[in-house]
Amino acid sequence: MTNFIKSAVVIGATGLVGRELLKQLNKIENCEKIVALVRKEDEQLKQLQKVEQLVMDDFLLLNDQDVQGFSHAFSCLGSTLKKAGSKANFYAIDFEINAHFADLFNGTDTHYVLVSAHGADAGSLFFYNQVKGELEQHLEKSSLATISILRPSLLLGERNESRTLEDASQKLFRGLSRLVPDTFKYKPVTAVQVAHTMVEVAQTQTEKFKIYDNLQIQQSV
Repeated sequence: MTNFIKSAVVIGATGLVGRELLKQLNKIENCEKIVALVRKEDEQLKQLQKVEQLVMDDFLLLNDQDVQGFSHAFSCLGSTLKKAGSKANFYAIDFEINAHFADLFNGTDTHYVLVSAHGADAGSLFFYNQVKGELEQHLEKSSLATISILRPSLLLGERNESRTLEDASQKLFRGLSRLVPDTFKYKPVTAVQVAHTMVEVAQTQTEKFKIYDNLQIQQSV
């Protein structure tokens, strides 16, 4: 069964996965409308013919009318504790904004697709994983029509902003990746693989709620 992506709205559009997702959506012939939610206009996104940018300083001000009528909603929004600067700021981005965005689609037919993280667990001792897990729980209890959650491991790719620890890890894993079997569930994945999986599950998932682990993301391309 194929559920065509006729229209899509994307939050976290200027991140590593978000940019790649928009590129892939832009190539889908049946996708007639794509809206990228951004805090300021992005020059790179202007190169994508179908992509419109909706500029908002505060994503918590998004309302039903802003996102009405989309067949699919994608969230690639996420930060790190270092970039956010504090636990409170990280929680505001990774939980509060994401939860608010998802809640706008309650009671609609929109298929909601989220990039979470490997190890997401509301009961985790690690704050990062705890917040990711709390968001997943929030979605599972919602009245969203269809929910897809991806749990990638370390993401490989070029970011516009510097994340020193991630960059160092990427260099290490790039060198070792050839030695790591494809069946290793913690093997790093690329933004292309994550975005491809998002597009794939958006069109093929029949279950109301499903989580895709890192191994499934690896095998999607």
